[in-house]
Amino acid sequence: MTLLLDDVTLTYPDGDGRLTALDAVHLDVPAGTLTAVVGPSGSGKSSLLAVAATLVTPDSGRVVVAGQDTGRLSAAGKSALRREHIGIVFQQPNLLASLTCAEQLLVMAHVAGRPSRALRRRALELLEAVGLADKADRRPHELSGGQRQRVNIARALMNEPSVLLVDEPTSALDHERGAAVLSLLVALTRERGTATVLVTHDPAHLSSADHTTTMTDGRLTPTPVRA
Repeated sequence: MTLLLDDVTLTYPDGDGRLTALDAVHLDVPAGTLTAVVGPSGSGKSSLLAVAATLVTPDSGRVVVAGQDTGRLSAAGKSALRREHIGIVFQQPNLLASLTCAEQLLVMAHVAGRPSRALRRRALELLEAVGLADKADRRPHELSGGQRQRVNIARALMNEPSVLLVDEPTSALDHERGAAVLSLLVALTRERGTATVLVTHDPAHLSSADHTTTMTDGRLTPTPVRA
């Protein structure tokens, strides 16, 4: 399954006029690949993620997630699509302080209405995939910043999404931990077959991305990946 934004334009009210956040954006992300979107603050990256996540409806253009044209879906249909097909890795992990690592993942499955059988096994498998098999029963205050972000990634994958949207995952991490998190995202994208979009203002560590594109004033420009 892929993620496709086709000729998407998004504007917001701005005084007597409209401010263009996305300007005829085209983005095609095949399954099992990671596309990095780089650009300065205010360039439209957050708007791009919001549209891709079906949280904001564009003025024009198509957004296709897992083969579904989201413009044809009702609000309830979009909500169901997000639960079943879209995983979001937020800039800050926002883990629930009272829950263990495993419980952080189990909450996501219960919210999606998934049957409880074998859920803990899947949660433990995902924690193992992100290198935290021995931290399943630890709470957020017992983890480092990099470990909390890894739980954040595992949580986003709990419902087996087709599309993974990642917002500035290394902004609060040092260089070494940030590089480890990005390497993990690339590996999981390949292994799980997700169509992954990584948004960042920092182009460092992106040589392993399948594609990179630069956002400036709401427009995307493909950028060659440097080895």
